[in-house]
Amino acid sequence: MVRVADLEELTTAAATRFIEVVAAAQSPGGGRHGDGVARVVLTGGGAGTGLLAKLAEFDAAADAQAETFPALRVDWSRVEVFFGDERDVPVTDPESNEGQARAALLEAVGVPEANIHGWRLGGGRAGGDGLDLETAVERYATVLEEFAPRGFDLHLLGMGGEGHVNSVFPHTAGTRADAPEVLAVTDSPKPPAHRGTITLTGVARAERVWLLVAGAGKAEAAAHVAAGAGPAEWPAAGARGAAETLLFLDDAAAGELG
Repeated sequence: MVRVADLEELTTAAATRFIEVVAAAQSPGGGRHGDGVARVVLTGGGAGTGLLAKLAEFDAAADAQAETFPALRVDWSRVEVFFGDERDVPVTDPESNEGQARAALLEAVGVPEANIHGWRLGGGRAGGDGLDLETAVERYATVLEEFAPRGFDLHLLGMGGEGHVNSVFPHTAGTRADAPEVLAVTDSPKPPAHRGTITLTGVARAERVWLLVAGAGKAEAAAHVAAGAGPAEWPAAGARGAAETLLFLDDAAAGELG
């Protein structure tokens, strides 16, 4: 557990550690695939988007430094980017996780377009030019198999007040041990109802899983996660990495936790 005072300190701590982890994965023969390419799953929400903005800030600061004072930094051309879930809206919609990530980080640091693996939602019910939900979810399972066959180096997660991660909500199919890695969600309790999500099965393919949690409204869920509650009731408790599971909490979310 990493406990900090507030959201600003949380995003700073997570961004600093993110750079260390991704840079290590980019060393010769590094990463879960042994090819020096980091595979990272991004998340939305206040903490997730705040982390991305902080990474962009750090990258700009590294650019501004003199060469005699080199900073540890990420080679963004060797990062494959995925998204833990997406609403059934076009990328141009303000609610799109991919759209938010592009604005906060991906465009600023020049991640190659071919390295950004979005869900391509926003067709069908949304009336956009993307794919319909079922087609998009089937395609995303293929994308993960093609570009991350051994899983992810890092999966970032936000958490809702009821303990949901990605679009895996309590007592839904995405919490089950036999769930596929990717699911279509048609009854999300948070609008919009239609979403695509990586399930807890898919999250488990990550070497490292980090939960970014801020705010007093998350304190009850954070306590259950820290206590190892059942994932059916508190999905975030079932989000586990193969080598590391790390809970970043600000003081408000930590509540009475040590």
